Amino acid sequence: MHTRRAQARSIGAVGVQGFRVAVVGSGPAGFYAAAALVASELAVEVDLIERLPTPWGLVRLGVAPDHPKIKAVSRAFEKTAQQPGFRFFGNVEIGRDVEHAELASLYDAVVYSVGAQTDRQLGIPGEDLPGSWPATAFVAWYNGHPDFQELAFDLSHERAVVIGNGNVALDVARMLALTPGELAPTDTTDAAIAAINEAGIREIVVVGRRGPVQAAWTPVEVGELGELAGADILVDPADLELDPASEAELEAAAPTVKRSIEHLREYAVRESAGKPRAIRLRFYSSPVAIHGEGKVEAIELVRNELVSGRAVSTGDTDLLSCGIVFRSVGYRGVPVPGVPFHEGSATIPNEGGRVEPGLYVAGWIKRGPSGVIGTNKKDATETVQLLLEDARGGLLPPRSDGTLEEVLEDKGIDAVVYAGWEAIDLAERTAGEPLGRPRVKLCGWDELLAAGRSA
Repeated sequence: MHTRRAQARSIGAVGVQGFRVAVVGSGPAGFYAAAALVASELAVEVDLIERLPTPWGLVRLGVAPDHPKIKAVSRAFEKTAQQPGFRFFGNVEIGRDVEHAELASLYDAVVYSVGAQTDRQLGIPGEDLPGSWPATAFVAWYNGHPDFQELAFDLSHERAVVIGNGNVALDVARMLALTPGELAPTDTTDAAIAAINEAGIREIVVVGRRGPVQAAWTPVEVGELGELAGADILVDPADLELDPASEAELEAAAPTVKRSIEHLREYAVRESAGKPRAIRLRFYSSPVAIHGEGKVEAIELVRNELVSGRAVSTGDTDLLSCGIVFRSVGYRGVPVPGVPFHEGSATIPNEGGRVEPGLYVAGWIKRGPSGVIGTNKKDATETVQLLLEDARGGLLPPRSDGTLEEVLEDKGIDAVVYAGWEAIDLAERTAGEPLGRPRVKLCGWDELLAAGRSA
């Protein structure tokens, strides 16, 4: 641990002007933490620090473009940004521009809410063949993440395979199946719209290792599939014939699980409408290898059976030809230089969000990649309560007299402040309005920074 042994700073219930907290990561967890801090009875100044020029994390760069209602949570973030004492520093990366030790010396407390920034591996032969992609990369590409715009996804093949039974897997499948008319009013990048419209894909196979009852997706996502204008949804009725254990699990399951099963049963008896694309939901299957000479040409799947809720291989395999594979089996946190990290859980080790007095975590880097956007509000509030408790108890280490602005200026780092993000936001919305789109995203680092610095 990185405890600074010095006289602790005591903060009474009435608060002390200039109590400063750095929140690193401006996704939902970061904004919810900032909101809880500025709303506290202490006079807290919050600096929200972000590696990208833009805030909102996965709300901007992870939520599917055809889900504008989910993105509407950003309005709450905008209200937080208008609160006295809040500041935004984009284009600042911890470990590259500022070391953790430097940051810790500048603030009374630091909260890391950096999410889970990479994907989990399947660990099978052929996983690294060209044409085998983490779903996270595809999602970041069509959402306009500046780090992913140089990627080239070959969508010319007739079949794509998506590994995973979560909402991200369904997002990928649905995005591949959208018609030009469904894509047009979204904030999908222009390059992605063109690629999907011109794709040769006729079938998207979504593969789950367990059964429909155990799938991690939500009924809203499953139900949306049936409303696609250009894709039939195919479910094998045999996959819905549940074993006694799954029947019992379904009986005791939450209503959300039961609604998902109802959707699947409806798809299983629905007649094909002969739409140009199809999404096939395949259960009880695990990938054991990806095959091809220099690129993906087929995926080998093994049939599973459920034993005490676990997927156990039967040894029966088949080879499914395909030209592209998207792996959607979970996100994984990455270490922050200078901060403790647990490789097994891929999180920063903590108790309720407290790593030690002065150092805290919120969101996925705290608990792992689970829950929905709203889950982060309770999570971040729990963390902030511990931070404020330590502040009131005089447990926070002292800080220096320096400021982040001085450190950045000394290093020649040009941060994007909140007015810069508002300039980016205005430029995007202005470009989208005549097209009937919420925004046309600026996707490249240079254009984002140019717009952000114009403020």
